[in-house]
Amino acid sequence: MSAPTADVVICGAGIAGVAAAYHLAVRRGVTDVVLVDERPPLSLTSDKSTECYRNWWPGPGDDMVALMNRSIDLLEELARESGNAFRMSRRGYLFVTADAERVPTFVRAAEEAAARGVGPARMHASPGSDYRPSPADGFEDQPTGTDVITDRTLVRRHFPYLAEDTVALLHARRCGWFSGQQLGMYLLERAREKGVRLVEGRVERVEVAGGRVRGVTAETRGGARTFSTPRFVNAAGPFVQRVSRLIGVELPVFCERHAKVAFNDVLRVVPREAPMMIWTDPVRLAWSMEEREELARSSAHARLLEEFPAGVHGRPEGAGESPVVLLIWTYDVEPVEPTFPLEFDPAYGEIVLRGMSRMLPALAAYLPRLPRHVVDGGYYTKTRENRVLASPLPVEGAYVLGALSGYGLMASNGAAELLADYIVGRPLPRYAPAFRLDRYDDPAYRALLARWGDSGQL
Repeated sequence: MSAPTADVVICGAGIAGVAAAYHLAVRRGVTDVVLVDERPPLSLTSDKSTECYRNWWPGPGDDMVALMNRSIDLLEELARESGNAFRMSRRGYLFVTADAERVPTFVRAAEEAAARGVGPARMHASPGSDYRPSPADGFEDQPTGTDVITDRTLVRRHFPYLAEDTVALLHARRCGWFSGQQLGMYLLERAREKGVRLVEGRVERVEVAGGRVRGVTAETRGGARTFSTPRFVNAAGPFVQRVSRLIGVELPVFCERHAKVAFNDVLRVVPREAPMMIWTDPVRLAWSMEEREELARSSAHARLLEEFPAGVHGRPEGAGESPVVLLIWTYDVEPVEPTFPLEFDPAYGEIVLRGMSRMLPALAAYLPRLPRHVVDGGYYTKTRENRVLASPLPVEGAYVLGALSGYGLMASNGAAELLADYIVGRPLPRYAPAFRLDRYDDPAYRALLARWGDSGQL
């Protein structure tokens, strides 16, 4: 009896694999796609996201902005055709500083972003400015680009809940959030309507003969199932390296553990219409004299007296009168091997709440008695410069869609469309070379890596 066949087998049913199946089957007409995962779809790390999107990305070059703009275009198309089933909004990302020396950096960042295709840079230096904040819901008819607010009267008028010593804001506008789970399920349902098959199993073997893919074997509850196929897509998320080794290919990726805190903001400190808010200054956590003395005596806790890096951020979560707030602070980025279930710093919730209270002082009301909170998260699977791999692999018929780091939900459609175009032989967008694996073979690119600056990691 001959093995079942498939035009394409995709390993991984996270948002990357689901998006790849969707773009192949629905947008590119590939009729026989098999999606293999031992877990339910979107359940490993895709459902641990803060579910945000942005076209606010640093250089070098404009490739990340171009990819994200395309991905956001696709998100908006999907929102329109689905009746916005995944609740896409566009409140923006609000970068906040109390450091006057950072103001020229905000201005320069907005101008450089405009040159990369983020959209125009608008400066607001007087109370009579025409700045308008983002609406709480929806994404249509909103400005692109960036608003830099340096007038403190204007800051207080629109964002009175921020720290009183705030001196400037940078509001990146083509940014927001959506329900990642609803987006993923919408893509999966549409893909299955076009014949995509979901197989519960673990990819254990990829048959390669004559330098090309010939088949894929998955271990399922019913035993091993082998699919005869000429194409294999590795979209295995944090296990992308492990799966790549099945075909003898080593990927330049590593994993970082990332967490977020969710709690009910019963004091309504965070306005329900607030944007994503990011504090761009380093932070020293506020402690009483007694607490400082006690922490200093403990070698395990003395680090809590040190300066923490910039970047604590958060946003309101949920529709209507939901009281939920999400907070995130990536202050520990040591590479780790992915293991499940994840373990997090027991003090993480308190550390993040204390850090966020520097930007939103009213949150300090929660510190005497911490609110009940939930910490969860996943792994950011990254390349050194934090750019996705959407690329053919050295084995003919093998492809990778991985290293989506902390931007999998927002980039998945653009990256999956790019990968689908490789597979079906369509013309590629001009930014395609920036996300190929063989970019690391270019001496000029390796030299650029040695002096790479901001990776776009929040």
